[in-house]
This record gives sequence, structure tokens and C-alpha cells, in this order.
Amino acid sequence: MKNTPACPKCGSRNIVRIPDNPNRHASGNNIYTTTLTLFGKIPVIRYVCCDCGYVENWVEAQRELEEIGRTFG
Repeated sequence: MKNTPACPKCGSRNIVRIPDNPNRHASGNNIYTTTLTLFGKIPVIRYVCCDCGYVENWVEAQRELEEIGRTFG
């Protein structure tokens, strides 16, 4: 849904992007690349179909994808 304007499950265009809340260190579906909670937080951005409830999760920044690869690859 990030790359297309429609839900792959139901075809709806009623899509909402749920951003990370940077003011909350434990909000959302974050990936942590260190054991220090306030550091190494990579936000996972959610795209939600408001008709069927289908959800996609995305890491949007290339540098964050590279950090995940270094940490977990």
C-alpha cells in the first residue's frame, strides 16, 4: 500500500499511513538495534486499510535498512 494506492486484499483506496511518534520511545512497532532503549530505535511505519483492516509494515529510510542489515544480517 506504500507503493500502490490500493489495498492488495480488498482493492480499497481508503488507506492511512500511521507514522512513528518520536516523543514516545516505546511507541509503535519499532526495531531496536542496541540494548539501550533510547538509541538504535528504527520506526516501523504502518499502512492500514480502513475498509478491511489489512496492515503493511515498512521501514522507510535506506540508512535504517542498512543498520538493520548490519545488526541482524
